Amino acid sequence: MTAIAMFPLGTVLLPHMPLPLRIFESRYLVMLGRLLDDEHPEFGVVLIERGDEAGGHDQRFGIGTLARITRVIPRSDDVHLIAVGGRRFEVTRWLEDDPHPKGEVRFLPELDWTDDLDDLRADAERVVRRVLSRSAEFADTSWDPDIALSDDPVEASWQLAGIAPLGPIDQLRLLRSQTVRELLTTLIELTEAAEPTLTAADGETALDVEFERLLDGDEGDDSPGSPGDPDEPSSS
Repeated sequence: MTAIAMFPLGTVLLPHMPLPLRIFESRYLVMLGRLLDDEHPEFGVVLIERGDEAGGHDQRFGIGTLARITRVIPRSDDVHLIAVGGRRFEVTRWLEDDPHPKGEVRFLPELDWTDDLDDLRADAERVVRRVLSRSAEFADTSWDPDIALSDDPVEASWQLAGIAPLGPIDQLRLLRSQTVRELLTTLIELTEAAEPTLTAADGETALDVEFERLLDGDEGDDSPGSPGDPDEPSSS
């Protein structure tokens, strides 16, 4: 097993995605100072299950991503850095904070690409870009719908998962994918499920959207079908 420094966050880092961080807590400044002694400084990122990023005493999920530091910008009161997601891992044992979190990990296999996935990846890209574009009409989004992706198909698949307008629990589910097919299929499913809420008009909540969906599926007295026969198709 490999022991690595950990940075629990309220967000999920997916492979081949950038991670900007502002470091101000003393324990993470110590961690960064130690890491920068290495030729290739890396640390683990895991999602916080309960608790806050600052102060410690949080509970964490047991799967994460190795982050490779690519740029460090020291400032008077803090340090800003840019890292990029790499290999995925499973935490096998949490170690005592020293003073930052540490854990022993088992690295997960890299995902393999096969050419029969081309159409599925194209479908996933079409769905993600469409939902990003539509949701940008109603709220600010983190990513431009026309952002360029890697030429490598596996990297591009992870990047699609990273730019999709999904919450951390959905992203964590994607991070657990065991194949590229599972990753892309789940990505399409989750993004399409999120689309009605992301594209709701101002003032319209997710509950409002769900009510409208249920009402659209139940035409009531205006339907020519018999109300007592659920198998009778209705027409509009």
